[in-house]
Amino acid sequence: MEISVPATSANLGPGFDTLGVALDLRNVVKIKRSKFFSISIKGEGANNVRLKGNNLFISIFNENYRKLRGFDKKEKFRFTFYNKIPLSRGLGSSSAVIVSAIAAAYAMAEVAITKEKLLNLALTYEHHPDNITPAVMGGFNVAAVENKRVYSLKKEMPDSVQAVVVVPNKPISTAYSRTKLPKRFSTADVVYNLSRSSLLTAAIFSEAWDMLRIASKDRMHQDVRMRGLPELFNLQKLALENGALMSTLSGSGSTFFNMVYKDDAKRLAAKLKERFGKFQVMVLDFDNAGLTVSE
Repeated sequence: MEISVPATSANLGPGFDTLGVALDLRNVVKIKRSKFFSISIKGEGANNVRLKGNNLFISIFNENYRKLRGFDKKEKFRFTFYNKIPLSRGLGSSSAVIVSAIAAAYAMAEVAITKEKLLNLALTYEHHPDNITPAVMGGFNVAAVENKRVYSLKKEMPDSVQAVVVVPNKPISTAYSRTKLPKRFSTADVVYNLSRSSLLTAAIFSEAWDMLRIASKDRMHQDVRMRGLPELFNLQKLALENGALMSTLSGSGSTFFNMVYKDDAKRLAAKLKERFGKFQVMVLDFDNAGLTVSE
């Protein structure tokens, strides 16, 4: 069985814990029944010994598989991971693990599962829906949680726009950066973010790309997190001066996400590579398929 799941960029601008989009950069896991349990990791994390000894995918897979089929100590699997999503860089690597592990458990147990059910099971492990929703559904997603259930709407992204993502050589800890966020916000700042988040959603759904620069501004989380890596302020400024329709922190960082017209993507990427030579710069299409399962 082969499970494939895309990277995601979430917390988009003012859409803290709410807005996310899927990117065509995929992790793939292949699973086979075997006489012996084994894990092989290729690509991102291949040299991380801890990932083999304390593997989140295996833990979630086992938990869900045993609920479906029970425990049989004779049953063994061989897992091969082909990872392209950078670890701990704000591109949804944890969400990719969670949703693919649940999907894999159902696939190997030969139990059908809808994407809606999968999404709500994933919420048990990841309480913020902005990453898990586009990972499962693909496209741009607006998501909210009510009574432990995810409610979301999806917009398929057109090929006229692309993402230029910049992956710094240093991470920003999600847990640590959350402790730095304000505990209270003024009414003015809340209204500012509500108006921009609403406008950003409407702009993407209606493909009014010229609205994105204003709509993607934020007063709740971005600046606080970006202080952990001050180069990001210059990166954002340079991107907006060179064709980016919007330039925002991806997740909690440290990756920066830029949306751009397809015709401007290579030029923007070249400018960013020239200025930030130690950072990885990728031009990516958007992904509209989300998680896929195949034999």
